[in-house]
Amino acid sequence: MESKNNINQETPEILIVEDSPPQALLLQKLLEKNGYKVSVAVNGVEALSYLEGHLPALIISDILMPEMDGYELSQKVKARDELKGIPIILLTQLTEPEDIVRGLGCGADNFITKPYDRELLLSRIRYVLVNQEIRKDRVMEMGIEVFFAGKKHFINSDRIQILDLLFSTYENAVQQKRDLEQINKELKEALETIKKLEGILPICAKCKKIRDDKGNWIQMEKYIRDRSEARFSHSICPECAKKLYPDFVIDD
Repeated sequence: MESKNNINQETPEILIVEDSPPQALLLQKLLEKNGYKVSVAVNGVEALSYLEGHLPALIISDILMPEMDGYELSQKVKARDELKGIPIILLTQLTEPEDIVRGLGCGADNFITKPYDRELLLSRIRYVLVNQEIRKDRVMEMGIEVFFAGKKHFINSDRIQILDLLFSTYENAVQQKRDLEQINKELKEALETIKKLEGILPICAKCKKIRDDKGNWIQMEKYIRDRSEARFSHSICPECAKKLYPDFVIDD
């Protein structure tokens, strides 16, 4: 367990629950850089132990962890009167609809897919903390049982919590759509580059300049360099070396 004690007590504390030290450290540095106090637990068991004497403003937990996963941790936190008011964001690589139902069933307030966009995560944290303050005196509503994907699930989340989770799902989908659009754009640009290097190119039989689509005659090296990532270093082939520097070439 790691805890930063040299930050002003009014600073919101976020408990990170993550079994991967590199990922925990990256997230810790991101949050501290943005003004949050940060504590780290390596799994759900350690997180519950830490919560015996601390009440952070928010818990950010991975789902797939040894000993106790994020779903079970969330369920145990929400089952205790002194802890259930702490909002929980689940970090997950899982994207199936059933995962959302499980998130609702264990009482999670929000989730975000990994690898996460940093600005999206920070925006989600601000959203959760602001809404926690707004809704602190609101009474929780009764749960319901639903049948989904061949299993029964008991959802004890209230309507506001369900809306929060659905909003986060939509926001994740929008972010993934943007990422795909960027990838498609890059692929399209790469395809255009390949097309420019295909087909019949007018080339001077003497100086080897190439005529571009605007009618300009360009050195072959520049033409290829401008349309690809290829770079050139100058050398001389054995045949030309014999013709140009016969006195310096030794025949095999």
